[in-house]
Amino acid sequence: MTWNRRTFLKTTAAAGLAATTGGLNARDAGATPIIPKASGADDPLGIRAHFPVVRELAYLNTASMGPMPQPVHEALTAYADERMTFRNSSSRGAAIAGARERFATLFGADTDEIALLYSTSDGENLVANAIDWRAGDNVVIDELHFTTAFVVFRELEKRTGVELRVVPSVEGRARPEDYEARTDARTRLISVAWVSNRNGFRHDLPTLAEIVHAQGGYLFADGIQALGTFPTDLHAEGVDFACGNGYKWLFGDFGCAPFYARREHLEWMNPDRFGHGQVARTLSDHRYELRATAGKFEYANPSHAPVAALNASLGFIEEVGLERIAGHTQALAGELRSELVRLGMELFTPANNPSPIVSFYHGLDADELAAALSDEGVRFTFQEDGRLLRAAVAMFNNRDDIDRLLGVIARMV
Repeated sequence: MTWNRRTFLKTTAAAGLAATTGGLNARDAGATPIIPKASGADDPLGIRAHFPVVRELAYLNTASMGPMPQPVHEALTAYADERMTFRNSSSRGAAIAGARERFATLFGADTDEIALLYSTSDGENLVANAIDWRAGDNVVIDELHFTTAFVVFRELEKRTGVELRVVPSVEGRARPEDYEARTDARTRLISVAWVSNRNGFRHDLPTLAEIVHAQGGYLFADGIQALGTFPTDLHAEGVDFACGNGYKWLFGDFGCAPFYARREHLEWMNPDRFGHGQVARTLSDHRYELRATAGKFEYANPSHAPVAALNASLGFIEEVGLERIAGHTQALAGELRSELVRLGMELFTPANNPSPIVSFYHGLDADELAAALSDEGVRFTFQEDGRLLRAAVAMFNNRDDIDRLLGVIARMV
């Protein structure tokens, strides 16, 4: 499969992949592939030209927000042009179908198991509100989870008497055996950040699924730091629910959050809000039959521009290849981790962890370090009041980006 930006815009038909929903099959005769078969050490995946951010910055901050690649920018521009002219209004519906189909295909789900929500937090709230909780039930999470989970389940504690059990991290890991020790017959849900935003720790979802399913409960995975960074099959992972968003490792935009609900749960799950977007069929006397697929959670108009962006970005990721992305980013993150250990840094990210995020305690003056890194054009995230530095290695990063970060650390220690 090969394509260039001119072909890409033709297939988007003004709003992001409006021509087809199954793949980028169109191609100009003799066109140069947008993704070369091979490239040099400076550009291992052959895609840096499509990320203008690399011209000035060593951008190691995709765990916060992924930069937009050129084809996604062009799809958004095409969407805006269509909104000015209304020359192809059907393209918006085609982009919705395309984003849903592409996500399902890339990540091992069926299209009727995918809803396009507005945020990852929407997904966690939806699951929390769908379960028929009873006082004395419990939910198990770990301290590497994102803030939203704690807010959602602490509020659930207040309203329903459900107990929140928190698994501590040990050497940067939330261990399955510690989950198992806190899971019992009253555990209705285990909720995890599939890849932690704090240190990149990646959970083994099948093991957690086995633990909670043995007790009759469910597994939810916040996939915002996971989806787009490695190949996966949601069916094989055993997870019951998962949600991500377009603006990090999927390289789309805010406002389009793909939500996965395993088909067997769709019958008992009720939406936590309602609107015209859920209508499958209009009946008499102002009555309506609602959709039975995961689309029943899409209660209102979608955010069409973020949907167009996600549709385009998933096409881009599909062309680059998730296996290539994982191989490159995990190897580079491993090199970064090894060099940081050599420099005497205290790593928060555990060893042999298959994710592109590396977090470490730098032990330096945070303001001085931030200024020095800014001078070198290095973008990153501070956490824990500046004590912890998080670097995220994306598909477009190369060894020079890593060396710019390491060079600053080496000068200051």
